[in-house]
Amino acid sequence: MPLHLDLTGRVALVTGGARGIGRGISEVLLAAGATVVTCGRSEAEPPTGAVHRLCDVRDPESVAALIDALTAEHDRLDIVVNNAGGAPYALAAEASPRFHDKIVGLNLMSSLLVSQAANHVMQGQPGGGAIINISSISASRPSPGTAAYGAAKAGVDALTASLAQEWGPKVRVNAVDVGLVRTPDTADHYGGDATVVAIEATIPAGRMADVTEIGQVVAFLASDLASYVSGARLACHGGGEQPVFLHIAQNAQNTQGESQ
Repeated sequence: MPLHLDLTGRVALVTGGARGIGRGISEVLLAAGATVVTCGRSEAEPPTGAVHRLCDVRDPESVAALIDALTAEHDRLDIVVNNAGGAPYALAAEASPRFHDKIVGLNLMSSLLVSQAANHVMQGQPGGGAIINISSISASRPSPGTAAYGAAKAGVDALTASLAQEWGPKVRVNAVDVGLVRTPDTADHYGGDATVVAIEATIPAGRMADVTEIGQVVAFLASDLASYVSGARLACHGGGEQPVFLHIAQNAQNTQGESQ
């Protein structure tokens, strides 16, 4: 049986979909035939063929207005990708409660707010819908310097499993636990290209992901090919991160070998 990943005729909302990983997701969904709407708190230029709307995904009224306008225009909502998120580096002992609240709001509560509004629409559609939450490997490993972010993403994974239970069979809900991804800001974030290359050498795949590779995973989960996949956490991290103790042990062995 031939396999086809065709999203023609489906309407997709990608939060934070005009930049970075979200932009890559939007581009793949567009290539698969979907009508794509991106949103963010500020004006942005989305990929060609997409439309950008202003929305603060942390605000229930702003989210409700966006979903109402989107469904009024397109008469349906088939795919939601909760991609908006992120966090600056801040040590947990030094960051303020207000800072932590904002990080959790953006990375966890926004996914719940958008999903609630989308589910209300999807439950009334004959074909239901698919919600994909963009999570992180920080959900399942220590995240020093971004503790609130890691905790929020762990919450996203738990939320995904619970919503899949509550909203099936009409609505499928899945999460993508994303690893390291190259974006236009990657080199600046890690302190230069040489550092990025060194980091990539520790990944089994030998490199960070391209944003479109995250988009391809999302498109699969949104498609009929994943019709029996719900409540899942799909790791997209190139094989994962090498434990630090192994890296130290290997360096020690190499140094010992050179000294003999």
